[in-house]
Amino acid sequence: MPGGERQTYSEAYAAEHGTFALIPAAYVFLVDGDRVLLQLRAGTGYYDGWWAASAAGHVDPGETLMAGAVRETLEEIGVDVDPSELEPITAMHRTAPTGRPVDQRLDVFFAARSWRGIPTLQEPDKASALEWFALDDLPERLVHHERFALEGWRDGGLPAVTAFGF
Repeated sequence: MPGGERQTYSEAYAAEHGTFALIPAAYVFLVDGDRVLLQLRAGTGYYDGWWAASAAGHVDPGETLMAGAVRETLEEIGVDVDPSELEPITAMHRTAPTGRPVDQRLDVFFAARSWRGIPTLQEPDKASALEWFALDDLPERLVHHERFALEGWRDGGLPAVTAFGF
């Protein structure tokens, strides 16, 4: 490797500076013309009864954001998206007023305009419906930070990096 081997932080440094955890998640909105596919959350204990991205979830250790987006889309709605077809919407640094590490998030949103397969719920214990909505007529109960990203992208001018909840 040019410039020498990659280095890692020592255990002592990590113990002193590693008190802040940032959880990465990938979100994918399937977009067909002027419509977006949303899923109705259920049984998760978080925003149940609210509409949410077509697919979303935590990025696994050692997995890239794009690979996580592709995996979550296949796992949740049964369609295959090529990573090259993922259009970045925004990277959102998000928090909640608790200050707890679990509420420190880095959410990366993508739009996908092409995929292989027919979207169908694959995890009925986490979502109860899939439905297409006009981008200019989104449901009232759409998860707050997801609405922020989707409407900002739809309306244009959404920065590449955003913050929510601060």
